[in-house]
Amino acid sequence: MHMPSLPEMLFGDNVLRIQHTDGYGIEFNAIDALKRVNNMQDSVKVACAQEWQESRADSEHSKEAVKHYDWTYTTDYRGTLLGEDQQMRATETLERIDMEKLKAREQIMFFDDVLLFEDELHDHGVSMISVKIRVMPTSFFLLLRFFLRVDGVLIRINDTRLYHETGKNYMIREFSTRESKISELKNVPAALYTDPNEIAQHLTLKLTECEKLELPETGPHPGDTEVPQ
Repeated sequence: MHMPSLPEMLFGDNVLRIQHTDGYGIEFNAIDALKRVNNMQDSVKVACAQEWQESRADSEHSKEAVKHYDWTYTTDYRGTLLGEDQQMRATETLERIDMEKLKAREQIMFFDDVLLFEDELHDHGVSMISVKIRVMPTSFFLLLRFFLRVDGVLIRINDTRLYHETGKNYMIREFSTRESKISELKNVPAALYTDPNEIAQHLTLKLTECEKLELPETGPHPGDTEVPQ
């Protein structure tokens, strides 16, 4: 991984996978998420960063490795495409996930919430990423969320939402980054800082990207109209 240290709680065997019988699909796992850690350009520099690094980094690692190490584990991971012979193809789109449609009362046939990694940043906050999915009779919706809180400094959320409707030959994948300094959240009750669902609406939207994941063309299969398992 070329990292001086890994998160305190790393669930390397946890995976959420959506895969067609023909082999293509998408999965979400901790190792691939960590491989994207240094992809975000800016890193959080706080007074406790050096103290944290010294307490976690092995002595055999060079100072240069630690210097370029993102100790917050910020990742822009959006999932890992599967398939050897064929894969879904990602293309930019203006189409968005219809969140109002998701609010409609519909039977939930399957639900799961999978934690990939978590770290308490040497008691200076939290860095964690988890993925949850719900499957309905006509669609499924997935949310991969990276949540970072550095106490007294900032809160950051990177969300990847994935949506597929039965009968359509593509999925919609939306990625967004929200971030605010704690000094910008003075009017927000501090109790909300620890709840990603509550604090997200108060953070500044920094980036939104939307893609279509187009399914490969395959021959007819029995049960093609069913939601992929």
